[in-house]
Amino acid sequence: MATTRARDGGSADEQEPDNGRQPNDRLAVWFARSGWSKGELARQVNSHARAMRAPHVSTDTSRVRRWLDGEQPREPIPQILAELFTRRFGRVVGIDELGLREPDEPHGDFGVDLPWTFETVVEILGEYTRGDLLLGRQEFVGPALRLAAGRDLVDPLRRWSAPLPATPMPVPIPLPVQTSTAEGGVRFLRPIPLPASAPDRLRDAVRLFRRWDMQAGGGLRRKAVIGQLNGLTDLLRDPHPAGVRCRLLGLTAELALLAGWMSYDAGLQPGAQKYMVLALHAAKECDDAPFGANVLGVMARQMIHYEMAEDALDLVHLAQYGSRDSGGAALQAMLYALEGRAYATVGKVDRCRRALGLADQALSDSRPDTEPDWIRYFTRAELLSESGHAYRDLAYTRPAFVAPAKERLAEAVRLLAGTGEFVRSLALAHVGLATVHVIEREPSAAVEEAAAALDIALRVRSERLIVRLRRTVETLAARFADTPAVRELAARVARELPKAPFPRP
Repeated sequence: MATTRARDGGSADEQEPDNGRQPNDRLAVWFARSGWSKGELARQVNSHARAMRAPHVSTDTSRVRRWLDGEQPREPIPQILAELFTRRFGRVVGIDELGLREPDEPHGDFGVDLPWTFETVVEILGEYTRGDLLLGRQEFVGPALRLAAGRDLVDPLRRWSAPLPATPMPVPIPLPVQTSTAEGGVRFLRPIPLPASAPDRLRDAVRLFRRWDMQAGGGLRRKAVIGQLNGLTDLLRDPHPAGVRCRLLGLTAELALLAGWMSYDAGLQPGAQKYMVLALHAAKECDDAPFGANVLGVMARQMIHYEMAEDALDLVHLAQYGSRDSGGAALQAMLYALEGRAYATVGKVDRCRRALGLADQALSDSRPDTEPDWIRYFTRAELLSESGHAYRDLAYTRPAFVAPAKERLAEAVRLLAGTGEFVRSLALAHVGLATVHVIEREPSAAVEEAAAALDIALRVRSERLIVRLRRTVETLAARFADTPAVRELAARVARELPKAPFPRP
């Protein structure tokens, strides 16, 4: 009698040797808590496998029993089981928690220090995006996640600037898809090739997501970006020609950074950092140093937000070094501007001025039509906003910087209002200008700018904007409590502005 192989990699009608395996107690506990029968779990595995384009997976109650007895199923079944139990219990259930992987292997709860490999990008991004999509905001962030900082953050990222290995990593060749024939034999199917137009369509989707973020804030479309990123990691599991795989990795890097940026804007700070780290890894795998430098710049911005200026400077300097031979003028201008912001935070006036001067010079050399799409947002208006905020930070203790801060932020507001595109940036510039008016004790002008920011904040979903606006209005109300316009604005903010769910520590 001919023996056919079961579609998940085992024998359909032969008893496999025990090899001394022990019952899988971890899986048994989760299975018992679920309330499912073996048949129901088998049906859900098969249904989920079809949904994720794995038609070769077909299991039954006897196979489930063998998993409980200690048999280790082949991919993608561990991934499917983890996802099913995650949905069942409303929390991320890792593959290792099911006893289906050694605890020291990579999984969704990862740190900054990751192996610089293609497999790292695909496996961890796939698992992390699934957890993000399946769980709510509180469950996904959780109390255990913390923002990495100091040497724990910077030292592992220094390896980004090291050259790639001289020999490229071979493209993995997956096993052919195996199905049973009506006669009980076996036939093999070729993987479906990726349409030639797919990378271009994905590129258009990334650009659309980027515009959505600028116009509506990171909180509104974040889940759509995460879903597209999850689908892209699935594509990377398939074999592709080297050029196609490099393009897909580049798009993965862009989407991962956008997911991180949107998470940052929505107040999901530890998750944002994790997406950014994975974006840096993806950029490294496709040898895109300029985009990797851009990722480090965004990570530096997050550190500035938390007043960790030394970490921000380390990240900016690493980005400048790694892109010294390949970064365009707009990228270098953005990095110099962030350097100036970081120096202003720690009160280093001369270094701040020098960095902002270099940013002005670099941007004047930029040709927007030759810059990549991901840096085209960094226009004259954005640079004025960055330098205005830097001088505003200096003005808190040095009144001489009030005038240059006000001049730059006012011009940034004028330019941004004329585009109709950079809506959140316009609101943040209004908030920055309001704080300058508070410093120079002009409550009426501060109310006008803050009210303009409030009108925008009610239309976009940006926790970052809400926190900054609320803090500015609170300061304004504390200093000018006797001014009717200030009291009216404070009451309106308390009444209309949603409370930010993740206040800055």
